[in-house]
Amino acid sequence: MPSPFPPASSPSLVPHPRTDTPPTCEVPHFPPVRVRGGRHRLHRLARHRRRAVAAGLAITAAALVAAGPQGNDRTRGHPATEPVRERRAVKTVSAPVRIADGATVRLLRPGDRVDVIAAEEPTAGGDAQVIARGARVTEVPELLDGTVDSGALVVLTVPRSTAARLVGASATARLAVTLC
Repeated sequence: MPSPFPPASSPSLVPHPRTDTPPTCEVPHFPPVRVRGGRHRLHRLARHRRRAVAAGLAITAAALVAAGPQGNDRTRGHPATEPVRERRAVKTVSAPVRIADGATVRLLRPGDRVDVIAAEEPTAGGDAQVIARGARVTEVPELLDGTVDSGALVVLTVPRSTAARLVGASATARLAVTLC
């Protein structure tokens, strides 16, 4: 049976005999197509896309703020109305204090509140005065044998200024404690 299609000059251009398409023809040579401003349009499209995303994020943030907690509830984070707290120096310090009566120190336990009294020597004509009021006992070290006569050490938590007064008073007077 003869082919219904005319013979082609090249075997690659021969259509498949089972299709009803016309034979291909040769395409003439032409220079490539160049589109002007393509890069500019691409940048402009990207710029507008960034603006659209930014606008969408701004609208979303506004909606979240509007839908947030209502009333006097405290919001999370750092509100702009409150100033940032400055870090201050430590208000209290631990001060080791030698108490003249070691037997009195045996009565103390950590957590007790005591008043520290400085009694100057009667020969110097001094009086007794309260150096620290309501000082918290932090630690009571164990007494060593034979040190009861020379007094005993106790660690107190007091304000920084009171610690300075305790050190000054311990150099010139005998210290005693009273339980609060």
